Amino acid sequence: MRARDLGIVIGSGRPGPLGAITDVPGVRVGHLTLVRGDGPLVRGLGPVRTGVTMIVPHDGDTWTEPVFAGAHRLNGNGELTGLEWIRESGLLGGPIGLTNTHSVGVVRDALVRAEIQRRPPGSVSWALPVVGETWDGRLNDIDGFHVTTDDALAALGTAATGPVAEGGVGGGTGMVCHEFKGGIGTSSRVVAPELGGWTLGVLVQANYGRRERLSIDGVAVGSAIPIDVVPSPARPGPPPAGSGSIIVVLATDAPLLPHQCERLAQRAALGIARVGGTGATSSGDLILAFATGNRGLPDPAPGADLRTTVDGLRMVLDPTLDALFDATIEATEEAIVNALVAAETMTGRDGITAFALPHERLVDVMAAAGRLHRAP
Repeated sequence: MRARDLGIVIGSGRPGPLGAITDVPGVRVGHLTLVRGDGPLVRGLGPVRTGVTMIVPHDGDTWTEPVFAGAHRLNGNGELTGLEWIRESGLLGGPIGLTNTHSVGVVRDALVRAEIQRRPPGSVSWALPVVGETWDGRLNDIDGFHVTTDDALAALGTAATGPVAEGGVGGGTGMVCHEFKGGIGTSSRVVAPELGGWTLGVLVQANYGRRERLSIDGVAVGSAIPIDVVPSPARPGPPPAGSGSIIVVLATDAPLLPHQCERLAQRAALGIARVGGTGATSSGDLILAFATGNRGLPDPAPGADLRTTVDGLRMVLDPTLDALFDATIEATEEAIVNALVAAETMTGRDGITAFALPHERLVDVMAAAGRLHRAP
């Protein structure tokens, strides 16, 4: 179930055929979901509510054929490894991993292992993988280190084009958003042909926000479905209600240069704000944008042929960037809403339950505000 299945249409832009980041040609997504055990928390044993999501930027060798990229930080209480090299070079090489906070190192090292294994024996390998995190300790035995190298490699092995599973799957398995069950969400937009016809896709791992701030298409949904109607999984004491983070990954086939990717990433923060995110002190709101419109860039790794040149490098002129900015804002908002709509109620450690955003109540609230778009 997705937002548009309920008649909720965000903005006026046209989505791609899948309404997913995989609408961008060559982009693939894979998940590995870990759900084991119930009852009281026993560190190292569970209950386990976590996983890994992998995003592969294009259909070539992503390690030796980097793409232009840029990043933005709304609030920095989080981790997205490899960003310093992206900021320095403007290049993204390799897949992007998403997982829980305490498993970033395992997933990062698994991606290094994958890069080493594909190199010829005796060759020099170099990798600074990008892996992001949000904290699933409210539902998951996060200190139990349940994500393994094999899990990360399995998620990478399942990466495929086509529809993307959403909600409590992959890295989003144990995540909470605006005090409802959250997780993975995705969306896309296709800009008008006269403005380039580019496709832009977004994938989020949504694990942030207070209930009273939740807004969908401008409607104050959180205050209309308060915690005395649908309880919050937050309990007295730390971490406070609404603590958490969001990772946003943007992909486009537009021929953007690195500084333009960074500008695109900045606009995703406006999409977060539209849903009710504030970039709170406790939140890691980190955004990465990459563009596949200039394929064939040389491998920057040691041992690469430094005589390689790039012919026909292209860029989007500034006036047409506005269409991509609008697409980014709308698709980010819709991806977060899709994460909320797709997520199902989950009970984790110590019987803590993150309830799903109730569809019937949501539809009633949106209809009362005149923001429901039902097919005739």
